[in-house]
Amino acid sequence: MVPVDLKTSSILAIMCKAKISEPAPGTHYYNDEMARISEIPLERFRNFCIVAHVDHGKSTLSDRLLELTGTIAPGGNKQILDKLDVERERGITVKAQTCSMIYNHRGEDYLLHLVDTPGHVDFRAEVSRSYASCGGALLLVDASQGVQAQTVANFYLAFAQGLRLVPIINKIDLPSADSPRALEQMKETFELDPSKAVLVSAKTGLNVEAILPTVIDQVPAPVGNHLKPLKLLLVDSWYSNYKGVILLVRIFDGQVKAGDHITSFATGLRYIVGEVGIMYPDQTRQTLLRAGQVGYIYFNPGMKRSQEAKVGDTYTTVGAEKLVEPLAGFEEPKAMVFVAAFPVDQSDYAHLEDSINQITLNDRSVTFQKESSEALGAGWRLGFLGSLHCSVFEDRLRQEHGASIIITPPTVPFKVIWKDSKEETITNPAEFPDGGTAHTGIVELQEPYVLATIALPQEYLGKVIELCEGNRGEQKELHFFTATQVVLKYDLPMAHLVDDFFGKLKSLTKGYASLDYEESAWRKSNIIKLQLLVNKEPVDAVARVVHYSQAERVGRQWVTKFKQHVDRQMFEVVIQAAAGRRIVARETIKPFRKDVLSKLHASDISRRRKLLEKQKEGRKKLRAVGNISVGQEAFQAFLAK
Repeated sequence: MVPVDLKTSSILAIMCKAKISEPAPGTHYYNDEMARISEIPLERFRNFCIVAHVDHGKSTLSDRLLELTGTIAPGGNKQILDKLDVERERGITVKAQTCSMIYNHRGEDYLLHLVDTPGHVDFRAEVSRSYASCGGALLLVDASQGVQAQTVANFYLAFAQGLRLVPIINKIDLPSADSPRALEQMKETFELDPSKAVLVSAKTGLNVEAILPTVIDQVPAPVGNHLKPLKLLLVDSWYSNYKGVILLVRIFDGQVKAGDHITSFATGLRYIVGEVGIMYPDQTRQTLLRAGQVGYIYFNPGMKRSQEAKVGDTYTTVGAEKLVEPLAGFEEPKAMVFVAAFPVDQSDYAHLEDSINQITLNDRSVTFQKESSEALGAGWRLGFLGSLHCSVFEDRLRQEHGASIIITPPTVPFKVIWKDSKEETITNPAEFPDGGTAHTGIVELQEPYVLATIALPQEYLGKVIELCEGNRGEQKELHFFTATQVVLKYDLPMAHLVDDFFGKLKSLTKGYASLDYEESAWRKSNIIKLQLLVNKEPVDAVARVVHYSQAERVGRQWVTKFKQHVDRQMFEVVIQAAAGRRIVARETIKPFRKDVLSKLHASDISRRRKLLEKQKEGRKKLRAVGNISVGQEAFQAFLAK
């Protein structure tokens, strides 16, 4: 045995200790910042978020604020809080992201917590969750676009939560910027004082330094007591391969540190805290989190199932359950748009299933269940919050996981009320009762409606009203909030909204209209299942529930399009669209035909007729026994947008 001297053993011990305490990937340590944060009292905390219509410059403004406070280096990575490739590529925010900043104002340190929220209506649940961790919001308006539909929706959502709103006019450097008009709209629509608004250009950094002093002066400090028993709210969660489920939490009372035993009010499960910290802008470890702070927590042993992390849940220290009143929490968003997804090659089924599972770990609003189709094989029925949510999910599957998939057109759920008073919600059109059942066991059929708010310039009003009326809309409200800007409110069937309504609206108004919507109610409706039949056999992958008035038009489009993608056979192929038991459209693909008269020259007419009749009989027999096989390529081409 080789003797080890004292010095060598000390070095080995230090090396072993360093190895044991090595942080998991993604964790950072800033001892100076930790010391500064520990000295900041609750009165100098400010929690705020940035809310605006899509593409008004929220993420760019977040970058400028992070640079201003020294959280990130200036001129580095753009839109640092947009973590997903699809967010950077499309220039939109899909997931609300958070970051803490230390800002010195009048010689005193302030701890600011910023939340960058999505602007699109599909991700409104992210915005409402962000409000729960904030005391104020920067209401951002593009100087060239003015107040738009989502700006209005975000204002009322924040107002209902009692948040202090700070008006910000962005993009004032653009040649088309009209700041006085934007300020006038804010005053007339929201009754916000234009003198308190801050005019900035997030892109160039012009006047951005005036925002944080305004936040400190106008946004109230969070209320809480670090001496009370722990009460924390789960705001968001995401999955890490190294740490399990990581929780983003807002501490209302008490404090939490590594080694604490805490319990969930919703599930009753107990956990040991492994690490606490703040996002600065990445995960930065802290010794403790106290009342008023927003930070992350993960457990040791880790939380392995993301279903255990129920957003809106309250946690407290084990033993203090009776001393703490749980917080109200949030309403879980419900999937309202459904598609069927199938792998192009069935051998990729297992890989695609793993990919879907990985994405849903960090996006629990997606619902999925297995489904099979005779035409397309095994697949899944996926549920989303809206059509953009569906499109983003599809892009992530293709970009992050290299998946090749076939996606059916989006559909919405429908309700069937049976004679025995039983209600059934149907998300798969193939399971919708056909016309035969509808006349016997069903009392009522219902479809979901939404209240759509459309903000648009006055000159396009006639075209937009025509579009809404053509989509079975009912006008609820029409008012001018400036001399040239109109807000239009319509009750619309959700089935029409997901059928590229937004695209049609944008093309009619040259991109100037904006749309926001919220769930309205279920309404009785004259709806029917439309199916595609090939030689009288239904194609299960192509089924849709439509209003009776649309059945003929959509049916005609289907058979015309499907005919282009089906090859000719040795027998006649009949393509039909059936609404219930009624055939509403038909196309016929003529068979290949041999010229049986080619060998006849100057023959009698009866001889010719005999040969043609014989050929006709043979065709009949072939059609009776022939089975048409439609290739998957035909379905891919047919389902392509």
